[in-house]
Amino acid sequence: MKTVGPATGSAAPVRLTSYARGGGCACKIPPGELEAMVAGLLSPPSPGQALGGDEDRLLVGIDDGDDAAVVRTGDGTAVVSTADFFTPVVDDARDWGRIAAANALSDVYAMGGRPLVGLNLLGWPRDVLPAELAGEVLAGALDVARAAGCLVGGGHSIDSPEPLYGMAVTGLVDPDRLLRNDAGRPGVPLTLTKPLGVGILNNRHKRTGEVFAHAVAVMAALNDKASAAALEAGAVCATDVTGFGLLGHLHKLARASRVTAVVDAAAVPVLDGARESLRAGYVSGGTRRNLDWVRPHLDAGRAGEDQLQLLADAQTSGGLLVAGEIPGHPVIGELVPAVACTTLVIR
Repeated sequence: MKTVGPATGSAAPVRLTSYARGGGCACKIPPGELEAMVAGLLSPPSPGQALGGDEDRLLVGIDDGDDAAVVRTGDGTAVVSTADFFTPVVDDARDWGRIAAANALSDVYAMGGRPLVGLNLLGWPRDVLPAELAGEVLAGALDVARAAGCLVGGGHSIDSPEPLYGMAVTGLVDPDRLLRNDAGRPGVPLTLTKPLGVGILNNRHKRTGEVFAHAVAVMAALNDKASAAALEAGAVCATDVTGFGLLGHLHKLARASRVTAVVDAAAVPVLDGARESLRAGYVSGGTRRNLDWVRPHLDAGRAGEDQLQLLADAQTSGGLLVAGEIPGHPVIGELVPAVACTTLVIR
């Protein structure tokens, strides 16, 4: 947390998380509301609205809520494009930039792609917070983009009531080696490449000021190696775990793939301190909304409410959820033939 004072000249430390109602990917519009918003965009065009064959170039669009759009270029490659931004998830400005950049880049990795260039997306309450802090956010993001081999080429900024930051990222992907969320098949194991619990720890950080360095390290870590390992293992189905939680993103994957996902709750990795923080009540509204959304499709077995909230915890810059076994990462369940009205089973 920086000790630079706000624009008024105060010397008090600036807690960025206090300037936002939510934090990180927990501030996403709830998944049920979002699906209702875009429902009218999912229908195929009528004959009079045909795009002259161009629609065939859109390999991945909005239909199944995948992580990024993919467009075939015609020369044996495809462009992958995404955008992601959110309010502060931590108080340290440079760490927030690092986390937000890693989170935006993750959507490209989740599709099996390689990021080429990112554009900054910045909203800043310029009469409330000093410009120097915004510079720290941008510098942190640049550090992570450089580590990913991704160029950063400007972007767009606005004066906004809350601080917002993220990136629009463009990359390349082999159209014959895509990772997508509708390609899951029964009999395939499920692998998770980062532990859960950052949403709970971030909520505790926002409310108390306690810093959880291990959570920051997990969020700022790139998913590049996990993506490469998934492709090497022959995986064709994956997503990343962010604001809708493990259960929310797995529900979307299972629904799109027309299968049921079985989760071995005991095998799911969890960050140190997350369970204790959950029991102490540090659960975000986003996590509760995630769980409410999947309940109608969930066979919870013997799982208690605390366990379900952890599995639904709204992650920021979480790991990849891969249909396939990835060396060095835990298998947390499997895909099985579809069970009527049930996409998720906890055992």
